[in-house]
This record gives sequence, C-alpha cells and structure tokens, in this order.
Amino acid sequence: MITLPKAEYQKILEHAEKNLPEEACGLIAGRIEGADKHIEKVYLLTNIDHSNEHFSLDPREQLLAIKDMRQNGLIPLGNWHSHPESPSRPSDEDKRLAYDSKASYLILSLQDRAKPVLNSFHIEGVDATNEGLVIE
Repeated sequence: MITLPKAEYQKILEHAEKNLPEEACGLIAGRIEGADKHIEKVYLLTNIDHSNEHFSLDPREQLLAIKDMRQNGLIPLGNWHSHPESPSRPSDEDKRLAYDSKASYLILSLQDRAKPVLNSFHIEGVDATNEGLVIE
C-alpha cells in the first residue's frame, strides 16, 4: 500500500490541470515502513517534451529535487505523471520506460475532468500491478 497526504494530492492535481493539454510530471519522496510507502513530498517538474502523450523530466529540476530529498531525509519513492486524455493505467510506453522495479509510478487521469483518478503502480517489464493508493 502507498499513502499520499491530501494536500500533496492537491498539488499534483493543480499542476496537472495547469499544464493541460500536456502531460504533467514530477517525483515523489517519503519513507518506507515494511511493505508500505508513505509519500511525504511531491515534486512538480517540467515536462520538457511538452506533449500530451509522453513526458521527460527536466534533468536540472530532477537533480534539485534529489538534493532536496537528501537534505530533508526523504527517500525517492518514484514518479508521477498525468494522462490528459486516457485512463489511470500505464501505457505501453510507460511500461517500457519504467526502469526501476522498486519505484512507484503514480498516474493521474484527467480523461473525465470532473472525476480525476489517481492510481499507483508497481511496474516490472510488461506487468503493472495497482499498489493500492490511499489519499489521507
């Protein structure tokens, strides 16, 4: 299971809506307790691809986020991105680019703008498993 504070969820949602029609993206950090991951901080990064179908994190912003994690005693837990026009599930490209099997991959669907859907996935090869995200 993975938990996300409601305030951090709001940051993801607002950043994703602000960046429409492009995909928005960022990193997540926090702590691990047993099999559970607790997101404590969400990082909002620039999608340097400026695309509605894929994303690439800005390398400079990514480095600054990692430095901030270290300074605050947080562990990198994975990344997040939005799907402006498709469901909250990994695309074939998302699976192909999921290089770290220990990472969590959060996907926010804005397909139905009135009902955004955020899920977290564990991805290994072509297999994606929903991690059971709880927003508290």
